[in-house]
Amino acid sequence: MKEIYLDNAATSYPKAPGVSEAISFYLSSLGCNVNRGAYTKAYQTEEIIYETRELLCRLFHFSKPENVVFTKNVTESLNVIIKGLLKTGDHVIVSSMEHNAVMRPLNSLRAQNLEITILQGNAEGDLCDERLKLLPSLIKSNTKAIVMTSASNVCGTMLPLKEVGRFCRENHIFFIVDSAQTAGFSEIDMDLYNIDALAFTGHKGLLGPQGIGGFLINESVAALIDSLIEGGTGSFSELENQPTYMPDKFEAGTLNVPGIFGLNAALKYLFKVGIRLIREQELHLLDLFISRLLEIPALRLIGKRDLNERTSIVSIDFPNHDNAELSYWLYKDYGIMTRSGLHCAPSAHRTLGTFPQGTLRFSFSHFNNDKEVFQTIDCLWRSLKLLNHPSHL
Repeated sequence: MKEIYLDNAATSYPKAPGVSEAISFYLSSLGCNVNRGAYTKAYQTEEIIYETRELLCRLFHFSKPENVVFTKNVTESLNVIIKGLLKTGDHVIVSSMEHNAVMRPLNSLRAQNLEITILQGNAEGDLCDERLKLLPSLIKSNTKAIVMTSASNVCGTMLPLKEVGRFCRENHIFFIVDSAQTAGFSEIDMDLYNIDALAFTGHKGLLGPQGIGGFLINESVAALIDSLIEGGTGSFSELENQPTYMPDKFEAGTLNVPGIFGLNAALKYLFKVGIRLIREQELHLLDLFISRLLEIPALRLIGKRDLNERTSIVSIDFPNHDNAELSYWLYKDYGIMTRSGLHCAPSAHRTLGTFPQGTLRFSFSHFNNDKEVFQTIDCLWRSLKLLNHPSHL
């Protein structure tokens, strides 16, 4: 039985060609630390790390490689930004489609009198023009930032970054973006969208390894944020205070250098193939899947129907069945890997009307193909027949 991997929203698989080789090369041929040694291998390693910062600048249309900071993942990045920027008495606006990587650090700051206002999405998870018109009424004198995901990890609905970024700039509010579900799938222009800080992870659409992420941040926000983790940087070692210049301010301790080498290779692959081509392939698969999915009775498709306004994530809900049970049978009988449940985004599920039961989520990669789509639909039909059989009830 050939397995079919459709859980790319959790982490991409397979990774980009060249990722494992790049990691292996570093571990077997270099293996040293950076900013600590004055020898050739250390310099070679640092060159790749700096090149990766430049590649991320190119990807997100950002001009300062020194303001690209590496962390473990997008969650750590968001914690650094949110907990560093927002202080006692501040007010922040977030969408109702946020992942817990945003909501949990924000809610932990409530104890420090942080005010949080939710901009509610519609039943498709969208912040349409009607919803965006509410933004001016949500602004307070102490509003400091808007924090927003670029797309829902539950239903794939893409949020209007450009419009919200323009609003933030006009009202002198910081704009913080979680790019976990769109980086590598669609263009994110930090300059055009007026994004002050953008958090990313390497292991999803960027097709890199787990354990490497980071953020890109402009000077004004970086100056306001205190270091969350402090320690050795290899710079100003005579001082027992954290350096304030970038990126050392936020990069204490040893970096995940193997992960950065893997991300470097993944980014080069993305530029070689082209994000536009990757998006076209994933939307083609999405179109095939949804058109046949809608032939199945008693099924609810979650999110927007317009392919141009969503990522290659499809969430469905079966009111008459347990979505988790269906996910189990798809893998047990047919080797199809999906994800069921609340996807660490209860606020999004409440918005979509799928709380507390959650959904069954399929998420495609451009490495998937038409045959796998057809096979998945066929197996979904078979699993439903099994669940509807009297012997199963």
